[in-house]
Amino acid sequence: MTALPPAVILYGPPAAGKDTITRALTELDADFVQFQRLKVGSGKTDGYRMGGAEDLAKLEKDGKVIYSNSRYGNVYVVDQPGLDEMVAAGLTPVLHLGQIEGVQAVIDTYPAQWTTVLLWCTREETAARSAGRGDSDTEARLAAWQATQDDVDSHPGQVWDLVVQTGGHSPAEAAELISERVRAAFPAGNDS
Repeated sequence: MTALPPAVILYGPPAAGKDTITRALTELDADFVQFQRLKVGSGKTDGYRMGGAEDLAKLEKDGKVIYSNSRYGNVYVVDQPGLDEMVAAGLTPVLHLGQIEGVQAVIDTYPAQWTTVLLWCTREETAARSAGRGDSDTEARLAAWQATQDDVDSHPGQVWDLVVQTGGHSPAEAAELISERVRAAFPAGNDS
């Protein structure tokens, strides 16, 4: 029997450290690569594959949308072809998600050995980090922080493979914790 490929979901509020910890994971092990969701809209392009409404419509028509959500006036898509490409290349996708519904949709839909990680920071940390990196939409990010808190509160049964308080761990420490957890779930010698 072929083992499922390893994959990681980083869930948490804005500015919890998803980008920074993903960079630290990549430095630790080049097999970890951020999954670039398809983004339909405008604004930040780093970490996304930018697309148009026609790209989204085609994915939807072909049944290839695993999960999509709207935030900040944009649509963000986890698509099957994007994940398939990474897995075929032997990479470990690292998905950034901000909704538990999305976490569950990905786990239920895409066959992989998923390691789910809750990255958390306080509202005050989100505000300081957002301001520190020059975000022009800090208030929207704080609203998203509250939506994430509400999401966590409304899913008390959600079980995470790992919870990291990012205010108490350096990105390198968090990356090491995540890597150890993935290795424990997907020991060497498994063939994907």
